[in-house]
Amino acid sequence: MKEPLINTIHEFIRRAGKVNDDNEMIALMTKLNDSEIPGHFNWVKDIYEGIHLKEHPSKLALIWSDIDTGEEEEYSYAELHSKANKLLNFLRSRGVGKGKVVYVMTPVLPELWVAYLSLVKGGMVIIPTATNLTPYELKIRFSESRPDVLIADEKSAEKLDESIGHTSPLRVVVRGKRDGWIPYDEVEKESGEAEAELTTPDDPTFNFFTSGTTGLPKRVIHTATSYPVGHISTAAIIGLSGDDVHLNLSAPGWAKFAWSSFFAPLIVGATVVGINYAGKLDSNKYLDAVESYGVTSFCAPPTAWRQFILTDLNKRKFEKLRKVLSAGEPLNPEIIKVWRDKFKLTIRDFYGQTETTAMIGNLPYYDVVPGSFGKPFPMYDVRLVDDNGNEVTKPFEVGHIVIRLDKWRPIGLFKGYSDPSKNEAAFRGVYYYTGDKAYFDEKGYWYFVGRGDDVIKTSDYRVGPFEVESALIEHPAVAEAAVVGSPDPVRWQVIKAFIVLKPGYTPSEDLARDIYQHMRKLLSSYKVPRIIEFVDELPKTISGKIKRNELRKIEEERRKKGERGRYEYFV
Repeated sequence: MKEPLINTIHEFIRRAGKVNDDNEMIALMTKLNDSEIPGHFNWVKDIYEGIHLKEHPSKLALIWSDIDTGEEEEYSYAELHSKANKLLNFLRSRGVGKGKVVYVMTPVLPELWVAYLSLVKGGMVIIPTATNLTPYELKIRFSESRPDVLIADEKSAEKLDESIGHTSPLRVVVRGKRDGWIPYDEVEKESGEAEAELTTPDDPTFNFFTSGTTGLPKRVIHTATSYPVGHISTAAIIGLSGDDVHLNLSAPGWAKFAWSSFFAPLIVGATVVGINYAGKLDSNKYLDAVESYGVTSFCAPPTAWRQFILTDLNKRKFEKLRKVLSAGEPLNPEIIKVWRDKFKLTIRDFYGQTETTAMIGNLPYYDVVPGSFGKPFPMYDVRLVDDNGNEVTKPFEVGHIVIRLDKWRPIGLFKGYSDPSKNEAAFRGVYYYTGDKAYFDEKGYWYFVGRGDDVIKTSDYRVGPFEVESALIEHPAVAEAAVVGSPDPVRWQVIKAFIVLKPGYTPSEDLARDIYQHMRKLLSSYKVPRIIEFVDELPKTISGKIKRNELRKIEEERRKKGERGRYEYFV
């Protein structure tokens, strides 16, 4: 007889952070995958309220700080619950109910956690919206999914007004004032008690817009179970338990924030730390916060880890920090080495997509192999296939990362895209294609190669950018690097490196040649960049991923026009 889903979730919560063996984890995930899904499931009602609020209402749920202004706030599980109910009652009093579309566009503020809890409980469709989106980008999203409600801070509200056109959604402004918007003070007048919506496991909850390599952004549809329950994999790979104080450096509006700042810690009943800052990341201030709030578990993107090692780490102790993780794109082995040597802490890589939860990773009890992002997590049946759809079984053969669906459909996999043609491209035969490429070694550790379109074809070789970038980072002058293919009439493509230098180094042809010689010592000749360009910064998404497709377009246009960068050297 199948175990009810809620019972299996409860078992995971009890054992969170205590499973130290692959066989145990496989057994637990097999039980989860085979659980009986109820006809109705509401994560806030069944897990947040049914377990955590009942067992530890006064426990600290959220510590929030703005490192620019010095503001600090704390909320218990009961206090977040009350505030979420007030927002839900406010929306219901204005006719907003189950299935209505709500865009949430604020920086890292406590109201984000309140909104997510409230909207999941109310069965509404949440569209997290990054604060750096332009009115043009917002209009594209509104044409795809019309908003019924906008929740935004004062600055974002101005952009939303410019983008919304003739439609008239309900507008709520957080921590500020704006004409035509209801101040959040009105929400606080409502009752702190509310009944949960009767939602089915397949009802849509979180929708994300994610950029593809071609065309307009795709709308990814998650359900009342795929994110709330699916992020058991994320919590497990991070190694979270109810004793943790967890901080995730991620911008709202992107899936990683919902992953690691909301669902993963709240699934297990941990304490979340939310740090807000404006403009560029101040590494020293941020690391000060990691220490002062007693963070035990810390996740950040590779971009941030590269910045952190440029600070004076000698003044750091991190006495309570036990778990350090990186996600977004693979972390260079040199960064892992620096952190391990200094603090005896190993940064563990893990991998997933907006369309999934964490699906490949280094579990806390693994012997981390630098450069590897771990092993497939048993919630998912992850495989590699070649260009003809045949499964790759030999170590070190590059293939497409796919999820096999004929044995079971993982609970963390999204429902689908809003565009049927995108579904046809991604779901082929018995597989879901992630669009990424990787290989594994003889011990089963996986290594990221790149997006399918990031792989560089030079002469008869295929080169993944990550391996080259990792070698570049080992040069003492290199702070960051991105590698793309540059059009070449003979080789089809040659490898080009865009490099951001560390403080104290200046661009020159001599330095470019020194980096070239450094690379010749580390890599086969066909992997060595033939063009090096020094730049002030690399284009990135708000979540810290390098936009190689943008660099590739720039490079293609330059070669067509015969142009050359100011600090570009052909070595």
